[in-house]
Amino acid sequence: MNLSKKQIVEYSKKYDAQYKGKPDELVEKGLKGWFLNHKYLDRKRFIELGLWKSKRQKKRYGDQENDDLTVKEITKFALGAKSEIARMKSLMTLKGVSWPVASVILHFAFPNRYPIMDFRVIWSLGWKQPKYYNFDFWQKYVNELRKLAKKYKVSLRTLDKGLWYYSKENQK
Repeated sequence: MNLSKKQIVEYSKKYDAQYKGKPDELVEKGLKGWFLNHKYLDRKRFIELGLWKSKRQKKRYGDQENDDLTVKEITKFALGAKSEIARMKSLMTLKGVSWPVASVILHFAFPNRYPIMDFRVIWSLGWKQPKYYNFDFWQKYVNELRKLAKKYKVSLRTLDKGLWYYSKENQK
């Protein structure tokens, strides 16, 4: 990755300008606020979060298997788990939840610990997009973004938005 801190911050600001006052920004703020007082998601917020990340799985998020009790119990377990693999894999038992969606749940619940996994950020890092995600790839991704956020002295979210927007402008 050949971006400077200044460029990362500039791209992050472009991201913010694009989404200012729009539903994506409002949903993100609302869910992060929810997680300040709750260590789980209810069905309504789970669907809202899923749609924030990927609308393609809308039917699956709303599947009857993702009833309110199930969503609450699984997300409460995941957010309380000490094991990273238990945390991620348990979230993926919910219909529609993939590695990227699980990463959003963890990011909104713990914004200073987890980045959001996205193909745009992977491209900005200069990494090859894997055919399938797995725990080792996710862990490598998390560690790399934590390292870069520390190096550039920016939040994980600023780094994430900057790398995402850089890709949006430059990836063909």
